[in-house]
Amino acid sequence: MTKRIFLLSLFLLPFSAFAQMPQPQATPVIIETATIQNIADRIEALGTLRATETVDITATVTDTVTDINFEGGQRVEKDAVLVEMTSGEEQAMLDEAQSNLLEAKKQLDRARPLVEQGAASQSILDQRRRDTNIAKARLEAVQSQLKDRIILAPFDGIVGIRYISKGALITLGTLITTLNDDSEMKLDFMVPSVFLPSLKEGLEIEATTKAYPDQVFKGVIDNIDNKIDPVTRAIAVRAVIPNDNKLLKQGLLMQVDLFKNARQALVIPEEAILADGNKKFVFVAAQSKEAGNQLIAQKREIEIGTRQRGSVEILQGLNEGDQIITHGADKLRAGMPITKDENASYLNHIEDNN
Repeated sequence: MTKRIFLLSLFLLPFSAFAQMPQPQATPVIIETATIQNIADRIEALGTLRATETVDITATVTDTVTDINFEGGQRVEKDAVLVEMTSGEEQAMLDEAQSNLLEAKKQLDRARPLVEQGAASQSILDQRRRDTNIAKARLEAVQSQLKDRIILAPFDGIVGIRYISKGALITLGTLITTLNDDSEMKLDFMVPSVFLPSLKEGLEIEATTKAYPDQVFKGVIDNIDNKIDPVTRAIAVRAVIPNDNKLLKQGLLMQVDLFKNARQALVIPEEAILADGNKKFVFVAAQSKEAGNQLIAQKREIEIGTRQRGSVEILQGLNEGDQIITHGADKLRAGMPITKDENASYLNHIEDNN
């Protein structure tokens, strides 16, 4: 009897030891939900900014600068006087021409009733008309000379560096300054001709620059060139970007993103994707009834589409609402128990923002 009890004890010992073996510990992971989002295919290009209007302000005559009414970087309105090259002699000529025209008009007004009454001949009236026309032409000539010596702003904008000084003798064509209308900016860039069917006026674009790394400037395509470059096989495109805060300057290099084929698609975080040769897969958190509704890792092969900043389009292998493991997946195998790590998710969010 004792021998039988001893043998039975030996037989039950392994089962008892197995029952006392510790269960696998759940691996903490970070989980995010697969969602449907609005996405579009991205076309990338490099572009250069230009002001809406830009002009070199130059001298139209050879003369001495008598007054300068602007400083570099100043904003001016249309028809504001920028530079004067007038003198007392020119002003006297203007006053004389205005006076001569006024006197000629008075003589003409006196001659009209005399001719009507027969007290003066028609030739007198004709002479007075000729005198008036000559005086008017003389005044216009003097005004034109003065106009060439008074340089006005052709439109609202910001002036650049001043290249002249008061009292300097400048000649025809001398550069005085530049004037840019930067209320909105033109962004010129080249797009490969294979994307020509996707280009159209009004298509939205996003532009970034190293000068302002944390900002995205949005605009629309304004016009498309009528020819393709035979060397590069690309077509010139111009977009317009509002510049309300006046940050953008002419000549700035910008990274351009155009968006085509807008659609709704299933999207997951890019960091969730793992590679196995040419195949892509993710781990999905799912409840296991066999394990008492314990969360376990399921390995699923996927087919991906368009990649965007931080996210990827999923074509096959997942459904909306699937719980995707984004961090900790590199330590998992299919069927392993997992637990959602709230602290890790919070810390990761802080890391990503930094």
